[in-house]
Amino acid sequence: MKFKNILLTRMKYIGDVVLTTPIIRTLREEYPEAHISYLGDAKAVSLLQHNPFLNEIIPFDFSKDSFAYQLKMYALMFSKKFDLAIDLYSNPRSALLTFATRAKMRIGGDSKSRGKFYTHRISDDGSLKSAIDYHYQSLKPIGIQPKYFTTEIFLTEKEKNEARNVLSTIGIDANRKIVALHPGGTWPAKLWQKEKFAELARKLITENVSVILTGGNNDVEAVEYVRSNSNAVSIGNISLRMISAIYSHCNALVSNDCGVVHIAVAVGTPTIGIFGPGQENIWFPYSSPHKAIRENVPCHPCHLNVCNRTGNGFMECMKLITVEEVFTAVRERL
Repeated sequence: MKFKNILLTRMKYIGDVVLTTPIIRTLREEYPEAHISYLGDAKAVSLLQHNPFLNEIIPFDFSKDSFAYQLKMYALMFSKKFDLAIDLYSNPRSALLTFATRAKMRIGGDSKSRGKFYTHRISDDGSLKSAIDYHYQSLKPIGIQPKYFTTEIFLTEKEKNEARNVLSTIGIDANRKIVALHPGGTWPAKLWQKEKFAELARKLITENVSVILTGGNNDVEAVEYVRSNSNAVSIGNISLRMISAIYSHCNALVSNDCGVVHIAVAVGTPTIGIFGPGQENIWFPYSSPHKAIRENVPCHPCHLNVCNRTGNGFMECMKLITVEEVFTAVRERL
């Protein structure tokens, strides 16, 4: 099948968008002459800038999520005249936007309520698979087999130099080893204790390692705690592109299970992901030098956002992960 104008969409979440980058490369190889567009959350798809396998990025601004804005986006989808649309998210909004393309082939999830918006519905077989393999199922109707599995973020030399200047401004010596710590995250059940992040920072600093802290608007308390209880330096709230560029200068990242794990891996930084409720074999589909750390507990995987256990069992999956275990993993990567 030949397609000239392709839409690929994964509407939400930083890590999930990064995990679709192998699909982008695979599509480009199969359709070298096609115009390939990517639709998604404006913040998340900023990570796809300068991707040589895309022709166009279409940002959806959720801060303008009015009825009028949605109508505008539906009209835009129709005007693009796509002949293939692949929805990797398949929630109500993405299904409607995919339907609005009126592409002759529209691929999405096999949902009773939303499946009618697609011409080809994808049913998951229920077997355990990584997030990348899960997305690859959506290419089956067009006969494309999984080929690439490495995630990618493409940085310009200007961005890398700007990141180097930021590090210099806050007193980070580029000649020393640099380790980034990300002590925050969206969901409480996925957070390793901030006290342990602070202890880890202190131990690394005694090894003559420069430690920087990253975090978003919701991570201010955790970042400030670690900063004030160590000599680590906080980067502050910066754009995702700048975070990516800064990580590219780091020798390792230690992070809770959240989007920045995928950013660091995609720019080639050895990454240690701390896992609790989630399944690392799904959401951390990476091999050495990257490493997922998780302890076996009877309730895993619970997939809860907030731990529902009480007493000594509360947050047991995180309590069992020791500073020494993480510290050893970092040293091995330095």
